[in-house]
Amino acid sequence: MKLNKIEGGIPESFGMLANLQFIDVSYNQLQGSLPDTLLYNCSHLSYVDLSTNMFTGSIPAQIGNHLPHLQNFLIYSNNLFGSIPVSLTNSTFLWEIDIENNSFGGTLPSEIFMKMFSLKRLHLSYNNFSSYDQNTNLVPFFNAISNLTLLEELEVAGNKLGGELPSTIGLLGVNISEIDLKDNFIQGIIPSNLSKLSNLMFLDLSNNLLHGTIPLELVLLPKLQRLWLSNNSLSGEIPSPPRVLTNIGLLDLSKNKLFGSIPETLANLTLLRTLILSENLFSGVIPSTLGSIKLELLDLSHNRLIGTIPAEVARLSSMAFYFNLSDNLLQGKLPMELGQMNKVNEIDLSSNNFSGHIPSSMGSCEMLELVKFSHNHLQGPIPESLGSLRNIESIDVSYNNLSGGIPNSLQQCTNLRLLNLAFNNFSGALPRGGIFNLLTLEWIKGNHFCGSVTGIPSCHHKKRSMMHSHKGFVLVIIIVTLSAFLITVICGTLYLMIRKQMNKRQDGDPRKSSMSFSSSFPRITYRELVEATDGFENNRLLGSGSFGRVYKGVLGDDTLVAIKVLQLQSGNSTKSFKRECQVLKTIRHRNLMRIITACSLPDFKALVLPFMANGSLESHLYPQAERADSSQLSLLERVNICSDIAEGLAYLHHHSPVKVIHCDLKPSNILLNDDMTALVSDFGIARLVMSVEGGNTTNESTANVICGSIGYVAPEYGYGRNASTKGDVYSFGILVLEIVTRKRPTHDMFGEDLSLQRWVKKYYKSQVESIVDSNLMREVCDQSLEVRNMWEVAILELLELGLVCSLENPSARLTMLDAADDLGRLKRYLGGDTSATFTSSIGASSSSITADYWYDADPHS
Repeated sequence: MKLNKIEGGIPESFGMLANLQFIDVSYNQLQGSLPDTLLYNCSHLSYVDLSTNMFTGSIPAQIGNHLPHLQNFLIYSNNLFGSIPVSLTNSTFLWEIDIENNSFGGTLPSEIFMKMFSLKRLHLSYNNFSSYDQNTNLVPFFNAISNLTLLEELEVAGNKLGGELPSTIGLLGVNISEIDLKDNFIQGIIPSNLSKLSNLMFLDLSNNLLHGTIPLELVLLPKLQRLWLSNNSLSGEIPSPPRVLTNIGLLDLSKNKLFGSIPETLANLTLLRTLILSENLFSGVIPSTLGSIKLELLDLSHNRLIGTIPAEVARLSSMAFYFNLSDNLLQGKLPMELGQMNKVNEIDLSSNNFSGHIPSSMGSCEMLELVKFSHNHLQGPIPESLGSLRNIESIDVSYNNLSGGIPNSLQQCTNLRLLNLAFNNFSGALPRGGIFNLLTLEWIKGNHFCGSVTGIPSCHHKKRSMMHSHKGFVLVIIIVTLSAFLITVICGTLYLMIRKQMNKRQDGDPRKSSMSFSSSFPRITYRELVEATDGFENNRLLGSGSFGRVYKGVLGDDTLVAIKVLQLQSGNSTKSFKRECQVLKTIRHRNLMRIITACSLPDFKALVLPFMANGSLESHLYPQAERADSSQLSLLERVNICSDIAEGLAYLHHHSPVKVIHCDLKPSNILLNDDMTALVSDFGIARLVMSVEGGNTTNESTANVICGSIGYVAPEYGYGRNASTKGDVYSFGILVLEIVTRKRPTHDMFGEDLSLQRWVKKYYKSQVESIVDSNLMREVCDQSLEVRNMWEVAILELLELGLVCSLENPSARLTMLDAADDLGRLKRYLGGDTSATFTSSIGASSSSITADYWYDADPHS
């Protein structure tokens, strides 16, 4: 019964199957508590898999007393909570426990695991377990599981465990092959006696608070295949393997404080395929010996490397994923051998000191999707050969000394969505067609182009004299040609007007559906939408508002979707529909809602969007009573959500082919997908600053029109100013404050006549605990002293970011690029990089808060 989308609960009649030995109902939609009758009456059960459902409640306390033959107990990815029953120790044959992705909590039950002598797999990741002595002591847990001589896999990731790794970790049984402790708060050094685990194949200690050096003994483990130590505070040099090691295939040491040179002896790891050393303090040159192993992914970015790219490394034909040497001090010419990377997807050599020409051999990198050479000293033209890259999606050569014209061959790159040529010495006319119809001034400024993009001169110049006979002849030819062209245009226009009238008559037939989209979007009929929603039944209703209603639907191919049906009675509904279609079909970003397709009839208009399983940010900030406990957002989730929103808005303001002002940013327009990634949605009143073709500014005036929702509207809009990106920044600032405080902008601030940002500003320095969401404060207080201090700093910086973004003076606010960058540093800070604080973007702006500078005057003054 696996993968059948079965709903409801497990019938009690299953408990009558006294001889049942095996049950697997995983990957369904089963609900309710774990079935007592099944687990208590079927005493012969040996295999139980109830994973990936929606079960709630706790594990029955007497389960082990009734299932003495139980071997496999799999209940991961449900909504279960409570503790692990002591009675499971009576299931003497139990060798696999997997309770990952639930809400089990309390101290790790060492006394239970100590007696599970047959246990081989113990998976406890992503729950709410803690270590002993107020989450500071891991010794009892590792002492207990060191008795499990058959244990092969230990996974306790994502539990916020504190304390240091004890030396007893080296006493784990000789059969242990996998240890996963990532995403915790484990401190201290890496014990060198891990070297006793001779069969260890996978070790993941990433995203913790480890410090000290990396023991050479760890690298020398004879069967180690994958080692993750990223995002800690490790220092010192990389251990240099003294002999050939034939098993390690992945080594990730990124985001630490490692220094020194990269050892040439890494080439002794003959099966190494993934090497990630980014965001450290490495210096020296890139070892040419790395070219002797078949690397598929190499990331040495954000270090202090010097010298050139060795030809041996540049010719690695095995490179398949990405080759990233950005943000170093590398120099010299780009090697022609780069063309031999014919399988690589991404090459990033930006922010170095490279000079010379872009190699024409790059045209041989046929699988290339992204190339980034920005912020170097490259010269010469863009090679024509780049036009042969049929998979290329992004080319960034900005901030170089490149010159010449732009090759017409780039028109053939049909997947190309970003071509950043800014700040070079290019000249001449811009080609037309393909990517060149999407160019914005942002991508071409700082050059000497001519063309039709707004902001650059036209390529047509007036003649000094038209009286010369030869020029007069040319003039006659031009006049004749233009006349013929105008006649053609007039005829074509008449034809289109007649056809449009005919189409309007056809549109009167409600059985015919017309799409506002190109053929690249799937067609869908009104009948299909009716069937997908059971006739737009109320039990499929996800939400409603002034725009209309949103329904949960299942298409014919079982795709789960959200169907947004517009309320056509409202005056601006058709305009809103067209605007949302226009925006959604153009933008593409992981933090922006994408569109699947649309359906448009004279009396029915709907958008078909991906279904977001975790609903809106609104539902998590202000949950209904029945789900209040399960909807509390952690600090890390809040920071990630703020960062996701900032990244999406930064794309709209600065990188989108069509610059977009959202105009209605609020919690109900922020949706959360399965992994709690935030997506900005609802572009019904968005403003397009530039059109797709040609980049002409729109003539929409927003004077005397309030753009957005009460509480989130920038104050300058009330004085008749047009919508601007600064207005979105203001709304974002209010949203950040709301996420931290869980107070609506229109909330009565305990009887004080203050806006949300003024209320926060009044207390955030002195009484921060009185304004921060009480759930968040409880979470902070549950942490160790070191973590608590770190989190309090993060909360203050979030509040300060919200205040700076919502300053009343538009010119004093940050840009969304700055805000996104600051939140990226805050995420790294919470991950253990204590140097990543808000020192760049907020800096001067924050002085306007601490000096009590608020712009209250008429914005026109």
